[in-house]
Amino acid sequence: MFKTYKLYVGGKFPRSESGRVYEVTDSTSGAWLANAPLSSRKDARDAVVAARKAVGGWSGATAYNRGQVLYRVAEMLEGRADQFAREVAEAEGLSRSEAAAVVEAAVDRWVWYAGWTDKIAQVVGGANPVAGPFFNLSTPEPTGVVAVLAPQDSSFLGLVSVLAPVIATGNTAVVVASQKAPLPALSLGEVLATSDVPGGVVNVLSGKTAEIAAPLAAHQDVNGIDLTGASAELAAELEAAAADNLKRVRRPSAEDWSADPGIGRLTAWLETKTVWHPMGV
Repeated sequence: MFKTYKLYVGGKFPRSESGRVYEVTDSTSGAWLANAPLSSRKDARDAVVAARKAVGGWSGATAYNRGQVLYRVAEMLEGRADQFAREVAEAEGLSRSEAAAVVEAAVDRWVWYAGWTDKIAQVVGGANPVAGPFFNLSTPEPTGVVAVLAPQDSSFLGLVSVLAPVIATGNTAVVVASQKAPLPALSLGEVLATSDVPGGVVNVLSGKTAEIAAPLAAHQDVNGIDLTGASAELAAELEAAAADNLKRVRRPSAEDWSADPGIGRLTAWLETKTVWHPMGV
């Protein structure tokens, strides 16, 4: 019996609102693999609503708690490593051993970002020297709802590399999976649903990247957008749409997903709050 892949929105697995699907094929042989949901603009809006509802609870959780939740996700990814290795091999034209190495790297990457949840504030925040009898403290806060266009050619390691830092810093995400290789992303939704990640923190859509990204870029309740999976032409259009409500935008660039990721993607989705407080005598 063939597996039925569905969207992951608000902690549930709906079909596309339009009822549409599209064929996903093996990148090497061209053989049919599955029918993936073809998301509509309505699906994108529903995902934003779910992500917004989850912001308060997720951003309000302690950094330590978020880290523990993400560690649990890594454990569950490791438990389904064989499934992901098969899906990655078919998606990226890799041998099974090469795909297994990619999955292992993705799990390690997820653990790496999980470890930063309770440390990033110490790196980017701190006390500021001021002239006067005041304490001046800067602390990072989540941006809010972030739309993430997953890489087109790195269906799992790239996906983890762009998604994990968004939620590790307390944001919620609407992920647009790789258009040609969405199955690992849709399977990741299944892992998130059976872990401790609250519904709505991550929402996964599949379909035509340009069709789904346009309403996300223009949506007034989306606070940031990662354009990694967009072509240069599409990225320019989306950036112009995102300017309407001053979204944070991360432009696409050449990426080596196997390299040390650094903290750039963590700081990209943080706002700085500065507080002044009078010194006691």
